[in-house]
Amino acid sequence: MTEPLFRDDAYLREAQGRVLAHTDRGIVVDRSLFYPNGGGQPGDRGQISWEGTTTTVVNTLKGDGDAIALVPEDGAELPPVGATVTQALDWDLRLRHMRMHTALHLLSVVIPLPVTGGQIGAEKSRLDFAMEEPPEDKQALEDALNALIARDLTVSETWITDAELAANPGLVKTMSVQPPKGAGRVRLVRIGTDDEQVDLQPCGGTHVARSAEIGRIRFGKVEKKSRLNRRFSIHLDD
Repeated sequence: MTEPLFRDDAYLREAQGRVLAHTDRGIVVDRSLFYPNGGGQPGDRGQISWEGTTTTVVNTLKGDGDAIALVPEDGAELPPVGATVTQALDWDLRLRHMRMHTALHLLSVVIPLPVTGGQIGAEKSRLDFAMEEPPEDKQALEDALNALIARDLTVSETWITDAELAANPGLVKTMSVQPPKGAGRVRLVRIGTDDEQVDLQPCGGTHVARSAEIGRIRFGKVEKKSRLNRRFSIHLDD
């Protein structure tokens, strides 16, 4: 089992961990600073160092059970099992993923339709919606998204039980990816406060603490992917 440090503090940039194993997925550590690929969010990158040696981490993947595996670059020297390594995050990349991820949650507020797919990227991110007709006013949707971002809404988390989620299926907006179940509880990401809640949905990814950190968003193409699906792409404006 790997302790997911990113879940308690998405802004943590450096931490130590102990190597538990070498697997075909990568180096398994007991505490991971790095977010593993999943839920549409790419795995983190960065470096690990030990005893004067540094290896580049080119990806992070989920391993067996709750394990997290750091993927080293090809041919890199590996830390021995039991070694303590210092993990250093590629912070610029992570922060762009955090900004994009929170922006996509707000996009699902601006377009209140079922989400059929999505992907987060540093340069471009997207959500696919069950939308038969094209939007009447794409610019109005972009303006509405940026207005929500500019409100500097707080982003926080809460937890509910699997049973509570089952009793509130409307919390799940994404049709293609279901939240992880079976651990007894599910993490919810809230945008806004209890008194002025803008969005609440299951999510295991990393987010900014306030919406203003996202900055301005530009819409890219709106693509028709099938008769009932349209893809909205967004870009950070810096």
